[in-house]
Amino acid sequence: MKEELRQHEKRLVIHDLPAGAMPAVKDENIIEICDDGSIKSCIGCFGCWLKTPGKCILKDKYNEMGRLLAGSGEIILISRCCFGGPGPFVKNVLDRSIPYILPYFVIKNGEMHHRQRYRKTLALRVVFYGEDLTEQEKETAREWVDAMADNLYCEVKQVTFCGNQEEAGGLV
Repeated sequence: MKEELRQHEKRLVIHDLPAGAMPAVKDENIIEICDDGSIKSCIGCFGCWLKTPGKCILKDKYNEMGRLLAGSGEIILISRCCFGGPGPFVKNVLDRSIPYILPYFVIKNGEMHHRQRYRKTLALRVVFYGEDLTEQEKETAREWVDAMADNLYCEVKQVTFCGNQEEAGGLV
């Protein structure tokens, strides 16, 4: 799964695996974001666009998600597949990442999307896990990944499905 990134670019690994489930990350170019129970939910106030542009107004360690995305070259999402999308924690982190884009709209691929705040394209890899995922769930998950990639100006590099957390955690 690893590809060469420019030396200054980070890999942002966002996952909902339990503590210790993912092999220890010792690479200084990898930033790991996992659920420690402290994330607040986006309140839809648009303060990250109007009051503190590029930064969420909620005071927790996730208020700099826009900056973290801007400093990354690749996003790796590892999540339980929930009805064809990510689990609650990963979805919440992505919701808190809205400062990465601007409130203004553009037409992209015939659809309305937010304008880019940062002129870059991120690589995106997604690993979904879950037992007995149906083909319909997997197709819905792939469609979700494509839509999310359009919204965050990402290039989808890979979407993988695993049966369990251990297998998913070993793919980074």
